[in-house]
Amino acid sequence: MTEGMNDNILAPDARTPLLLHACCGPCSIEPVELLRREGFEPTICWTNPNIQPLTEHDRRLATLRAWAADVAHVNVVVAGDDRATWETGVAPHGFDRAARCRACYALRLAEACRTARELGFSYVSTTLAVSPYQLFETCGDVLAKTAAAYGLTPVWRDFRPYYPEATRASRDLGMYRQNYCGCRFSAAEAAIERHEARDRRKAEREAARAAARATR
Repeated sequence: MTEGMNDNILAPDARTPLLLHACCGPCSIEPVELLRREGFEPTICWTNPNIQPLTEHDRRLATLRAWAADVAHVNVVVAGDDRATWETGVAPHGFDRAARCRACYALRLAEACRTARELGFSYVSTTLAVSPYQLFETCGDVLAKTAAAYGLTPVWRDFRPYYPEATRASRDLGMYRQNYCGCRFSAAEAAIERHEARDRRKAEREAARAAARATR
């Protein structure tokens, strides 16, 4: 569904308004710059009821707002964060990541598209396309279907090759960088992955030391 979507999304005029759903500040850096190069002028839309706890949600939003105002000079619209619907419509999927993320994308992008239509935008995109940790094809499919339902044109780009640049830029700017996607399930999954990675590195070091001793 997402293949070929890039071919039919071309900015017809310089600075074509676009509503850009943003998941955080660091992931917004490259999409804003690249979309501007294409002739779009993004306005960022924040709607992320998945982010838990609330202190984390507020910290990410504050980071995004500071960068948008001081560095990128881009407007930020704070849309609805329907946590009750997230709990009833997304949380029951638990650790079924494919189903959980699809439902989460659908909720957040529907609110972004609703906001875009309400504010008079014709184009909509998302910074979720920059992170290699997201389900890229699933997100693109959800954006295409949701945008169509709201009469909008989806601007779907593969920003993932620019993730390293975004990482370096955000660190250079001293931006807060989170180590999990947002919800409590992703936090647990990320913690497990970090633990497993540490175990692998430890095992590799021990194997290397054993090999070195065997050659003496």
